[in-house]
Amino acid sequence: MPQRPANARFKAAVRSNFGRQAVMRLLGARLSLVSPGRVAIDLPVRKAFTQQRGFVHAGILATIVDSAGGYAAYTLMPEGSDVLTVEFKLNFLTAARGQRLRGEGRVVRAGRTLTVCELRVESWTGRRREVCAIGTQTLYCVPPTAVGSAPAR
Repeated sequence: MPQRPANARFKAAVRSNFGRQAVMRLLGARLSLVSPGRVAIDLPVRKAFTQQRGFVHAGILATIVDSAGGYAAYTLMPEGSDVLTVEFKLNFLTAARGQRLRGEGRVVRAGRTLTVCELRVESWTGRRREVCAIGTQTLYCVPPTAVGSAPAR
């Protein structure tokens, strides 16, 4: 179901926010798709991302798909707001290997305060892709009045 962004400049807002994520720079991740209610993040696989058996570590998959879901929700949030993950769950279907990973988030329901997304991680080798994880995520819209304030302790 097509979603309607509350912020006409949502693409620029997502790209700007993504550019401030040091972890995405550290990993070498890039935005590959930004549309209303849907975001994909691509990550070239490096040996440094693997666990003891040579598969991409689950934490790497979780990192990119958490951000993809967060930005999918963010595309529908009002200008000046921000987004925080409340919870997410991933089911790992197969070991991740290949040349590239793609984490994708799709909004299922966008509320005023909470948004729910479907998550999916694919591993790619050339043109061959394999779904290696699926999940769900709940995200909180930080209202513009609270952006910049210190988190509660």
